[in-house]
Amino acid sequence: MTGSVEQGISVTHGNEHTLHFTVRLPVPVSRVWPALAGAEGLAGWFTEAEVLEPRLDGAVTLRGLGSGRVTAWDVERVAEYTVEGGGRIRFHLERDGDTGTCLRFRHEFREKAGTGTEPAWRDRLERLVEILDGN
Repeated sequence: MTGSVEQGISVTHGNEHTLHFTVRLPVPVSRVWPALAGAEGLAGWFTEAEVLEPRLDGAVTLRGLGSGRVTAWDVERVAEYTVEGGGRIRFHLERDGDTGTCLRFRHEFREKAGTGTEPAWRDRLERLVEILDGN
């Protein structure tokens, strides 16, 4: 089985946008977690985490998005980063069958419509799938 990024959902209310993606990965949660909750893992598919204190209310600085706080942290389950200029990025992991993982991704942000954020996230998440499928 190979991983997949399912159809994204985009919801807009005024200038508030929310993107949702479901990503199915044929690897256990213990292999996915470091890619979402560690500086080295994030740099491999998303962006460099110049600062990442892996705990609730820890500091985080994501290159290109800004600085902020870790606003949710449940080891091997939820990592959420809220950064000025980048909004709130949430990764929620669940078991998927005997050996797989379901990643429920959510990005809440304020921005002008038409900025291409949905395709950019799809590309990033597909890169994550490729990295985890290849290991």
